[in-house]
Amino acid sequence: MTSPQLIIRGQRIVLPDSIAPASVHIHNGSITNISSYDDVIFNCAIVEAGEASIVMPGLVDTHVHINEPGRTDWEGFATATRAAAAGGATTLVDMPLNSIPPTTTVEGFRAKLEAARGRCYVDVGFWGGVVPGNTPELAALMQAGVLGFKCFLIHSGVDEFPNVTEEDLRKAMPELARLGAVLIVHAEVPGPINRAGLPARHSPAGEALEDGKFCPSAYKTFLESRPRAAENEAVRLMIRLGEEFGARIHIVHHSSADALPLLREARAAGVSITAETCPHYLVFAAEEIIDGATEFKCCPPIRERENREQLWQALGEGTIDMVVSDHSPCPPDMKLRESGDFLLAWGGISSLQLRLPATWTDAQQRGHSIEDLARWLCQAPAALVGLAGRKGTIDVGGDADIVIWNPEQEFLVEPNLLHHRHKLTPYAGRTLSGVVEKTFLRGEKIYDAGEFATEPTGLLLNV
Repeated sequence: MTSPQLIIRGQRIVLPDSIAPASVHIHNGSITNISSYDDVIFNCAIVEAGEASIVMPGLVDTHVHINEPGRTDWEGFATATRAAAAGGATTLVDMPLNSIPPTTTVEGFRAKLEAARGRCYVDVGFWGGVVPGNTPELAALMQAGVLGFKCFLIHSGVDEFPNVTEEDLRKAMPELARLGAVLIVHAEVPGPINRAGLPARHSPAGEALEDGKFCPSAYKTFLESRPRAAENEAVRLMIRLGEEFGARIHIVHHSSADALPLLREARAAGVSITAETCPHYLVFAAEEIIDGATEFKCCPPIRERENREQLWQALGEGTIDMVVSDHSPCPPDMKLRESGDFLLAWGGISSLQLRLPATWTDAQQRGHSIEDLARWLCQAPAALVGLAGRKGTIDVGGDADIVIWNPEQEFLVEPNLLHHRHKLTPYAGRTLSGVVEKTFLRGEKIYDAGEFATEPTGLLLNV
């Protein structure tokens, strides 16, 4: 057996089938053996986890908007991946928007790769995009290394990534099925949103419009502008198309509890459909969001308490498979915090670094376990993008991506603790449980109690 270069050992190591005392042997970036805690090997570096600490697989976050190139003032590979490391994440998958160019052509993908090389502190993979007319590009994008494809069923928020219609999907899905590629879907359709009746124009924040019905700074106005029906109809559409074409479908950032029976029934019937939700849908509730607090704006919106509790139930039973960040940052002025106009503010939550503690804080209150957390934050996202066996578990043969964290220690979310480019977040001022102590990428320590590796060593996956 190959002698390890490093052993990470602890009393609570999250293994594929248990949490147990163990020693994790690492050589050339891979896990080569898992032995008893007391297994001592001389002439080998040893990292000892604290008695209260958890040793868990590095987190895998498959829904991150890094925005470089083209909108690097919104985020960027260097800042996003440092924040990921500080949050215990060792693998990110970058969305095909809001960069310029988007990742909808091989040329656009090459521009993305050039921007990312040498700047990543964690491993990074990439989604391609499905937009009207780019079906001929999909095979080449897959061959170039994208891990799957994303589409929007409603305006994406940026004009260079247009949404698709059912007609567009009927052209793309046979090719996606042929390629065996997963299609991840922003599942809101325009019809119910248009029927919600919001005027095309918006008044200044705080002023009622002519009919007295809409106040742009009221969270209720925004919530009513993105009704659950928009998600419900979109999920129904994708179940139907997924079944018809035999394609793999994944619903991103799911928020409507009303659509959960549709997902349950489809999965029971053998439709290849999975779903994710995000910490902000599990932590916050519409009733608690004050008017003008546009840092809470995201699409689909954060819904009511009863909706939140149904999402937790679906997560626990497996109808929802995973929890990802949907880190979608922007410069603070785009959040229009001074005017508080929910209708015009950019919709996106900055939370990349906080996914682990935000989810754990509320999960433990509902009786969920560390094993549940590892499945939602590590194992299931890795499987979604074809990285099972390499990422998402502590197992022999996999990459030695590991986070050591203390589930009992609390901290106050303050801007100076955050490492993504902009610090405006709805978690500010909130006390969370779960402090990341150390993060290892393929056996190399990349984060240690506020300190980072001197050089970025992240790989670009499948490239």
